[in-house]
Amino acid sequence: MSSTPARVYAARLVGLPIFDPQGDQVGKVRDLVAAVRSEVHQPRVLGLVAEVFGRRRIFVPMTRVTHIDSGQVYTTGLLNMRRFEQRPTETLVIGQMLDRTVTITSSGTTGTVFDVGMEQARSRDWVLSRVAVMEPGHGLRRKGQTHVVEWSEVEGLTRREDTQGATHLIAALQEMKPADAASVIHDLPPERRIQVVAALDDERLADVLEELPEEDQVEILEHLDSERAADVLEEMSPDDAADLIADLPPETAAMLLELMESDDAEDVKRLMSYAEETAGGMMTPQPVVLGPDATIAEALAHVRDPDLPVSLAAMVYVCRQPLETPTGKLLGCAHIQRLLREPPSTLVAAALDKSMDALRPEATIDEVAAYLATYNLVAAPVVDDEGRLLGAVTVDDLLDHMLPENWRELGPGKAVG
Repeated sequence: MSSTPARVYAARLVGLPIFDPQGDQVGKVRDLVAAVRSEVHQPRVLGLVAEVFGRRRIFVPMTRVTHIDSGQVYTTGLLNMRRFEQRPTETLVIGQMLDRTVTITSSGTTGTVFDVGMEQARSRDWVLSRVAVMEPGHGLRRKGQTHVVEWSEVEGLTRREDTQGATHLIAALQEMKPADAASVIHDLPPERRIQVVAALDDERLADVLEELPEEDQVEILEHLDSERAADVLEEMSPDDAADLIADLPPETAAMLLELMESDDAEDVKRLMSYAEETAGGMMTPQPVVLGPDATIAEALAHVRDPDLPVSLAAMVYVCRQPLETPTGKLLGCAHIQRLLREPPSTLVAAALDKSMDALRPEATIDEVAAYLATYNLVAAPVVDDEGRLLGAVTVDDLLDHMLPENWRELGPGKAVG
């Protein structure tokens, strides 16, 4: 491991790809596992928590790590695919040590941990050797002074904190995709998870909730006060919010719907009026809807929205007024590939695909799957008896309902069947 840097910092490792000797990626780094027993002796780093296919978390011993650089981690390729379970004697460096309040013994300075460095000892074991500490900011200074000190120069790393902050862990989570951040939060100890959830802003928490298993969603929502829970539900996509509210006790669901903004609540109530395993129960009421006088340039401007899911950006729906679902009569759908081939000043109505019959809200999962497969689509319109657009059902919504409820917890090759 001569080319491995002398010292590696934990926060910079998170998210790095893990490769086998053939150069094939086998996972991503999610955390480090250390045996922290005292504040005098440098803790031994036992291994990495890696996320592999199916968002499964496994343990990769440091003895299997052959090389680390600024952009990747290499292993021997011999990985045990058994799910990682944290032991009482183990500490997650990212999940549990960041934001710990500590004191630098030489100066009496108090601050919070924002990173931890590891290096190889003479025994070839990896140990936690450095602690990066940030003092509280003062006055107009947004950030306090930072210090990087030896492990033995810091007090408080072995002390359990009931009021541990989450600033630096949140900063690490913000750099991740929602699904990756959800995986980290799912694996946190319960008390740490509550602290992190409290520190996330409503929009980010909504994104993360949509990627968590149902039991985690319900548990997190129950720990929020009612006003904040309603705010977070408003930030979620209506179909995901409807699924989550349906899992709550009826009195809690009714209270939260009452606290939500009326427009958001109406969307959710409408989705909840359909059976869960139908097109109506799976659809989103917020596809890209345009009037017949819209140009292709306007359509492309709408689908460029970075917050729009890929599946919803693949198609626009042209309807008569009103353009909010349920709309006026659906005139047809336009595929983005077709729009890209047309002059921007052309009306979208001139590029409609009128060959498709829209889905009805009572269509079953099998019927939706057959429809998407027949037309090679990633999204499809759902209309009522009068031909008004109610929403769009997407392939990712379909998969969420077709896979087992605990599909996020299943390992490679076990997601279906």
